[in-house]
Amino acid sequence: MSGDAELELDTDDRRHTLWIVLWLNVAIAIGFFIVGYFADSNALLANGLDNSSDAIVYLLSLLALTRSRTWKRGAARFSGIMLLIFAGGVIADAIRRFLEGSDPGGVMMMVMAAVAGVVNLVCLRMLQNMKKKDVNLRAATTFSFNDFISNGGIIIAGIIVMLTGANWPDLVVGVAVAGIALYGGIDILRDAHKDRHDEEGTEHRKGDEFGR
Repeated sequence: MSGDAELELDTDDRRHTLWIVLWLNVAIAIGFFIVGYFADSNALLANGLDNSSDAIVYLLSLLALTRSRTWKRGAARFSGIMLLIFAGGVIADAIRRFLEGSDPGGVMMMVMAAVAGVVNLVCLRMLQNMKKKDVNLRAATTFSFNDFISNGGIIIAGIIVMLTGANWPDLVVGVAVAGIALYGGIDILRDAHKDRHDEEGTEHRKGDEFGR
């Protein structure tokens, strides 16, 4: 009986943490979209899309808390595929801005990234403190870590944009964010694949992550 109560308490704590992280990411995503539009910044818009996808992942994590291990793997796979799609869209927008030109605002980039960095660090610490993370919660932690790293890149790009007036630092960081998302998506898919082998007690072969 005490074991069931402990499990229920642990699930409630996870649910509470995920709700907080979810709404923080929604707020940051809205901020990125608004500031990114006025700052004409590919990097900020990229992070807005990134945080939006994160919010969806946290929602899936909430739904997966009391679901089966198979359902959790499916949610993780969806998260990984969504990251890959997001990465492709950001790269396409960066190419468009490179060909058509853009005039990003360095100061706005730095301020928004600094605020987002603090929020993402809070989210990351909350997720890292969660115990016994399943494959879907590990995916959520990966997302927050990627966000925090990309915020630092935007601050550096904002400084260079402000000093040089060039748009390439913004585009480079935008593509870098897409690269981080690409790597994270592949890593999540691999983790989900390995989790299936662990559950079935079968051998995992390197390179067959996308086979099933």
